[in-house]
Amino acid sequence: MSTLPVFRWHFAPDGYDTRRQLRARDLRPGGQDVAAQLERPRRRGRPPLVAYLYRVDLAKPVRPMTPGRWRAHEAMMRARRTCPDCHRDAGYVIPTSLGSCVTCAYPEEQRAA
Repeated sequence: MSTLPVFRWHFAPDGYDTRRQLRARDLRPGGQDVAAQLERPRRRGRPPLVAYLYRVDLAKPVRPMTPGRWRAHEAMMRARRTCPDCHRDAGYVIPTSLGSCVTCAYPEEQRAA
C-alpha cells in the first residue's frame, strides 16, 4: 500500500492538476489513479479540505460530444424545465426546493399581480 504525496494548498508542483484544472485544459484524468493530494488547513480542529491531483502527462483529451450525447443532454434539460404540475416548459430550470414552476408553487401571488 503506497501513500499519496501530500502538498499544502498553493504549493503543488508543476505537472499536477485537479479535475477542474484538467477540464479547463480540455483534458480528463483518463482512468488514472489519484497521484497526489492538496490539503488546506482549517481552524478549530476541523479536518483539512482535500483536493485530489492527477498527472497532466497521463491525462487524455476530453471526448467530443456526439449527436446522440447532444440529444440526451437536450432531453435532460427539457425535463428539468418542464413543470410536473402544469406540464409546461417554464423557460428555466425548476428549483428542487419548489418542485414545480413558480406559477404553480405560488398561485395566490400570481392572482394578486
